[in-house]
Amino acid sequence: MASDKVVETVIVGNYVEMETEEGKPKSIKNKMSNFFWHGGSAYDAWFSCASNQVAQVLLTLPYSFSQLGMLSGILFQLFYGLLGSWTAYLISTLYVEYRTRKEREKVDFRNHVIQWFEVLDGLLGRHWRNVGLAFNCTFLLFGSVIQLIACASNIYYINDNLDKRTWTYIFGACCATTVFIPSFHNYRIWSFLGLVMTTYTAWYLTVASLLHGQVEGVKHSGPTKMVLYFTGATNILYTFGGHAVTVEIMHAMWKPQKFKAIYLWATLYVMTLTLPSAAAVYWAFGDMLLNHANAFSLLPRSPFRDMAVILMLIHQFITFGFACTPLYFVWEKAIGMHECKSLCKRAAARLPVVVPIWFLAIIFPFFGPINSTVGSLLVSFTVYIIPALAHICTFKSSAARENAVEQPPKFVGRWIGAYTINMFVVGWVLVVGFGFGGWASVTNFVHQIDTFGLFTKCYQCPPPTLPPPTPHPLNITASPPLQHPRHGLRNP
Repeated sequence: MASDKVVETVIVGNYVEMETEEGKPKSIKNKMSNFFWHGGSAYDAWFSCASNQVAQVLLTLPYSFSQLGMLSGILFQLFYGLLGSWTAYLISTLYVEYRTRKEREKVDFRNHVIQWFEVLDGLLGRHWRNVGLAFNCTFLLFGSVIQLIACASNIYYINDNLDKRTWTYIFGACCATTVFIPSFHNYRIWSFLGLVMTTYTAWYLTVASLLHGQVEGVKHSGPTKMVLYFTGATNILYTFGGHAVTVEIMHAMWKPQKFKAIYLWATLYVMTLTLPSAAAVYWAFGDMLLNHANAFSLLPRSPFRDMAVILMLIHQFITFGFACTPLYFVWEKAIGMHECKSLCKRAAARLPVVVPIWFLAIIFPFFGPINSTVGSLLVSFTVYIIPALAHICTFKSSAARENAVEQPPKFVGRWIGAYTINMFVVGWVLVVGFGFGGWASVTNFVHQIDTFGLFTKCYQCPPPTLPPPTPHPLNITASPPLQHPRHGLRNP
């Protein structure tokens, strides 16, 4: 009976490892561990998608609004949110197609996590695998770098006794502890807490900005330059391109087929956080945001702001794990440690992955501009162009379309509609996202390097306040300079 059940589970496509544990008596300790530690439901996937998507970009979206203007900022969020949800759906259908084909061949995935490059390899061959692996790993590497930079940028607004580079050293060591989290199964409580934390931060930004009111002489002149316009647009492209870990999240689900619309619902919730907060901060501070990529830098310090900073720090630690865990898997497979059952051995093997992330965060500490650069050069291909092209090529034959596990939705026009949308995604992202966005974001990134330099100690930190000069003993009785009402200070 047990073997029949396992075979049935494989055909249906449920997660075998979880199913084989059924029927065993569980202690209170195991039940508590499963409740907090082992997640595989559709709700867990929703929390993971929403928590991973919003992250530190919540703090840079007001900066993007100052580059784009209010109307363009809102429209780009809505547009790229829908575009990202569509390509996440494509990735999910390709995953289900690949896994179903392999399970029909009796392939066992109990000790193996399927990843995006393996889906491309199984469906389209090794050349697609190599391209997908290169883009996916590079994007996740810099996604982890961005989280580390954000940690240092945020903590500085609570404690500026240390510069941002020193804080990067400290948080790099803290984030390295994510090597002990085995897989996306084990992010259940972290995903839930992460979303609660960003929800608080988003509404803090909204309410605090409205209560603060507009600064004196506020200006909303965006968009003023094409470079800034497309830089802001690619930051929003990056914001809704967090589905590079879709395959790993699906593989952690007990029933991956239920993922279909999860990313769309996660995106809709995220928009209830990003739109009000970005619009409110931009309304209050306007063009001042052009020189303040982190929204925390303009809001007055208060216990509520300190709480938001602390919660974002914890959430960025969680998001660092989200971005880095697929890299851990790739590295484990490369050195033959992926199926090792010892958590400590796998954790030790993962540590070398953190070192280049740490180093790159110290070289390029440009919080804000680096998001746009990664968005245009990496996100554009990783989660938009490649999934759309892969879907077209996988189902180009009539036989493949007839035997597809997942048929395109009727409301998009089935295969003709899906093909049309995919071609639009490829064309738009290639021209606007990679072309214009790449030119603008790289130009802005180079400007940051020219202005601040590599390895800058404290990016966008206010200049230190110098103590007033001590008067010389010989001039202690000298009279103070006279002040003319029109010409300011002058000597007597």
